[in-house]
Amino acid sequence: MFLDDLRNHCIEKPGVTEGFPFDKSTLVFKVFGKMFALVDVDVFEAINLKCDPEKAVELRESHQGIQPGYHMNKTHWNSVYLNEDVSDQLLVELIDHSYELVYASLPKKVRNENPI
Repeated sequence: MFLDDLRNHCIEKPGVTEGFPFDKSTLVFKVFGKMFALVDVDVFEAINLKCDPEKAVELRESHQGIQPGYHMNKTHWNSVYLNEDVSDQLLVELIDHSYELVYASLPKKVRNENPI
């Protein structure tokens, strides 16, 4: 998957914004203000995604390209390496899973005002 494809998939989701809050190369996608994906735009080799802890363990055991989140909470975040054994289809599923997890953690008022 190319960076433009990944970006387009993320940004088309309801309530998503993008920005560079940490530095000039780390692109962060947020859903209603909460992060769900981070990617280095200069060295596009991995994306950090939020993941259900049990599912994270299963994914790490079954895919070499899915590791505990680099510089993130290792229980709740995975680093997904794009040049490994992770298909584009699985990557899209993991982005969607991350988005849905973060959306579900938003306050009920925000979700009620902004249904997906």
